[in-house]
Amino acid sequence: MKKGRAANFFSKEEINAIRSAIAVAESDTSGEIVPMVVDRSDSYREAEVLGSVLVSGIVALAIEAGFQGYLLWEAGSDWTQGGLETGLALHAISVWTYIPLVFVLFFAVRLFFRRFESMKLLFVGRVRVAEAVRERAVRAFYEKGLYRTRDETGVLIFMSLLEHKVWILGDRGIDRKIPKQAWLAFAGELSGGIREGRACEALCSVIASCGEELARHFPRKADDIDELKNDVLT
Repeated sequence: MKKGRAANFFSKEEINAIRSAIAVAESDTSGEIVPMVVDRSDSYREAEVLGSVLVSGIVALAIEAGFQGYLLWEAGSDWTQGGLETGLALHAISVWTYIPLVFVLFFAVRLFFRRFESMKLLFVGRVRVAEAVRERAVRAFYEKGLYRTRDETGVLIFMSLLEHKVWILGDRGIDRKIPKQAWLAFAGELSGGIREGRACEALCSVIASCGEELARHFPRKADDIDELKNDVLT
């Protein structure tokens, strides 16, 4: 099976650095910090179909117009009775060729969108993208078992590469004490670091900041154990 970009987003050396950052951040808190990186949060099928229809329609129209223009030029530009008949005939031909051309181009353009997925985002609204990332992060939180921590202190640092978005999600125990603004600030710092090509450095910094915030509200207990692996999930 072909691996996506997320599987190799961090090098082995960076993975080790991130693991160390998590261990240090969790040393003074009962909180559990888990970073996760995925290729995309959604397939955006509706954007794929809409984009394919629009692009194939425009391209087919351009091809048809060019072909018709060429045939008219070949037939001559003086609108005698013969030229008028030729123009009407060409118009009739375009009706029968345009729709099949759109149909054929649709599948070719759809393959293009699947190969270059970032192009789909041109046909998706910002609200839709934000909602897709949020929903994917929430699903990952439960799929990866972050909700099972003893004191409800799991924190997911979720990175979605296609959308270039970061979502930080805390369990119920954390949300009662740490304001949403803190997570938004950390998410902004990390997304900025990823854009600048400093993903590992920014992630380690955010992990440390999360650890400090968690330590203030959820200090480490005498019987505390490491409930979740210090690894980068994909």
